[in-house]
Amino acid sequence: MEPKSDRLRTPRAAGLAGIVFAVLLGAAIVLVRLGLPPGGVDAADGSNPHRTRAVRVALELVPFAGIFFLWFMGALRARVGDAEDRFVATVFMGSGLVFVASLFGAAAAAGSALNHPETGEFGRNFALTLLTTYAMRMAAVFIFASSTIGHRLRVFPRWLGVLGYLSGLVLLFAGPAFPWSELIFPFWSLVVSVHILRVGLHARPRAATETGVSGTA
Repeated sequence: MEPKSDRLRTPRAAGLAGIVFAVLLGAAIVLVRLGLPPGGVDAADGSNPHRTRAVRVALELVPFAGIFFLWFMGALRARVGDAEDRFVATVFMGSGLVFVASLFGAAAAAGSALNHPETGEFGRNFALTLLTTYAMRMAAVFIFASSTIGHRLRVFPRWLGVLGYLSGLVLLFAGPAFPWSELIFPFWSLVVSVHILRVGLHARPRAATETGVSGTA
């Protein structure tokens, strides 16, 4: 059986990792959108130093966003524990890993647009396609799986489950037709992380009180 101290630390780990991931990913998406706008190659050909700098900063943030996302995903799974449904858990893990791979691929494509000006237009289009068409749709599947697990185990309140399904639908069907819609994923991650952290902090004094009562019994 999982020790009580581990059960108390897991919500904090998931909450903190999710918040850091949401901030890093949100900042990276904003910088990439500003640095590689549709219809322009200023950042790719180096003619606009501000856009070039924005893309370079985003490329520095993406690896750390991926690392904290993996930590966030692992902490969420540890919180579910043995109660997880294997089918949903497989979708949860698979979509999360493919999301990270697609995110890293988009960052690599954006980096090639900076380092090789002759292929700047291709690199820009490839980066945005990976980000908006593939990474965000895997993010939608991850949200669906997480919301399903949270609903079944009553880890998420009803409003958070509804928010998750709505966010997943927008990411799944919006795609590149709605610029900046990618920010929905870090926003959802931030809301979930704050909820998990708040619930974990409330549970800690309650558990300590119960331990004290049982010790005096």
